[in-house]
Amino acid sequence: MTRQEQKAAAFRALHEGDPFVIPNPWDAGSARVLAGLGFQALATTSSGFAFTLGRLDGGTTLDEVAAHVAALDRATDLPVSVDLENGYGADPETAARAIARVAEAGAVGGSIEDWDPGGHLYDAGQATERVAAAVETARGLGFMLTARAENHLRGNPDLDDTIARLRAYEAAGADVLYAPGLRAPEEIRTVCESVSKPVNVLALGDLSFAELAEAGAQRVSVGGSLAWSAVGAFVEAARAIRDRGDFSALGSSAAFREWLD
Repeated sequence: MTRQEQKAAAFRALHEGDPFVIPNPWDAGSARVLAGLGFQALATTSSGFAFTLGRLDGGTTLDEVAAHVAALDRATDLPVSVDLENGYGADPETAARAIARVAEAGAVGGSIEDWDPGGHLYDAGQATERVAAAVETARGLGFMLTARAENHLRGNPDLDDTIARLRAYEAAGADVLYAPGLRAPEEIRTVCESVSKPVNVLALGDLSFAELAEAGAQRVSVGGSLAWSAVGAFVEAARAIRDRGDFSALGSSAAFREWLD
């Protein structure tokens, strides 16, 4: 098996075992740290990566994301799944090309969402066609496709519509299903019991991993939250320096040698 085939097999096996956390690094250094801490797979964060380029979420190109994926793939031996946003285009063929592009860069999984950056949810039929096209490409690459229903992040918390969309994406062949923004254990449980494929749940801070797993989550991701936690600590330290000349928040970098050597 090639290195990428080994990663793909390891990633698929994770979805067939116990529930697990897939944290979201924003650069190669944070990926190395997460690998050193013992996590078994990584997922990119579109917002965290955009921040490294000085941009807002949604402000990166597919070529930039592919270069980012290649850097993460080189940084560790862990499987990498990619936040592909809407696939960088509305038509099914574009979503399929996005899968092929990041697989070439080393990814073994990725997500396509049903939200257009122009400000609307795709209708269910178009969204399902996009998933089906992405699945066709993913299958030939040993790539695990996650299909995202964005209702609950986009001001349309219609659980029935979310479930209907996820069921359609499941029927189209998606390997993992994901409805970011679910907050209540009852909602998560209802979604997980309504489909047969593994469900990824976005951790939002008020529910523990044990509670999410008990509700049915197979995989738990954190989105850009780790990146924003790091940025928050950086901002507070910088403000202390600016406002009070206080350097006490500056820590030692010695611990990083353990993860970066």
